[in-house]
Amino acid sequence: MIIIGIDPGTARTGYGVIRKVKNRLKCLGYGIIETKPGFPPEQRLKKIHLELSKLLNRYKPKVLAVENIYFFKNLKTVIPVSEAKGVILLTAAKKKIKVWQLAPLEVKMGVCGYGRADKKQVARMIKEILKLKEIPKPDDAADGLAIAVCYAFKKPQRA
Repeated sequence: MIIIGIDPGTARTGYGVIRKVKNRLKCLGYGIIETKPGFPPEQRLKKIHLELSKLLNRYKPKVLAVENIYFFKNLKTVIPVSEAKGVILLTAAKKKIKVWQLAPLEVKMGVCGYGRADKKQVARMIKEILKLKEIPKPDDAADGLAIAVCYAFKKPQRA
């Protein structure tokens, strides 16, 4: 089964794609969809949709796991990130791909065994779990992989 994990964002949407066969996980790819700050919001969202559509066509995942938005330190970012997440959900629905939503705490717990793990700990664990040569960068891509891995480890409840 192929799983794509998505860390939603307006400036950078991280993604990670893995294949699960029995209890083995293999990294197929990871990266970010980056938009320019000067672009109008609708153009940024359009780019996220188009780039994610290309990824879904390329990898043909069975499941799209996305991080749920629960808490933000900066209130100004919660609405744009929610808009990006809406575009992600719509893109998956248009491609008829199952969507699972995971809380950030659930992802950290699933990957590191500790719900308050920091980004560096998560990235190091992803490197080990997927037997990568180096820590995935940037953090958004590592988070995308972590979301996919968390889904693969335990099928979460549908949100």
